[in-house]
Amino acid sequence: MLLRRIWLGAGFIAAAIAVALVYVNLPKPSVAETSAMVVPVDPAPLIADTKAGERSFTVEIADDSGERARGLMFREKMDEGRGMLFVFEATQPVGFWMKNTVLPLDLVFIGQDGIVRAVRRGEPMSEAIIASPEPVRFVLELNAGVAQKSGIETGVRIHHPVIDKVTGTP
Repeated sequence: MLLRRIWLGAGFIAAAIAVALVYVNLPKPSVAETSAMVVPVDPAPLIADTKAGERSFTVEIADDSGERARGLMFREKMDEGRGMLFVFEATQPVGFWMKNTVLPLDLVFIGQDGIVRAVRRGEPMSEAIIASPEPVRFVLELNAGVAQKSGIETGVRIHHPVIDKVTGTP
């Protein structure tokens, strides 16, 4: 009986040690996975041709799958005249979510011709899908309210060298 209790106690201790070792060795998110992505600011301005005239923005370009996946996640602030332009290889249906995105954002969906197809609002930390009503080639993220304040709405033409290269505009 005593020997059985000793073996049970030793088994319990061994199991506790094994669980502790597994917990200690679980992969932890790296700092890079929980911090804002740093993308260089593009030297060329993005221009929106609105009814009230041209509106200029300084943008970061997210043009590969990793950059598009991270976007503005974990970004705590962004100047009003700044944004991020998401560039896709082809015109396609796209959907975004705001998981791990602290900032409320406007998502401006832009067709292959450089024309705004839709403007949608993104709520911080939401996993709800934000999508364009039709396939697009580009998405511009701005601080919430900036699109309306700047006159960016459906039908507005957006210019940037990356967009103009696709549209064939010199």
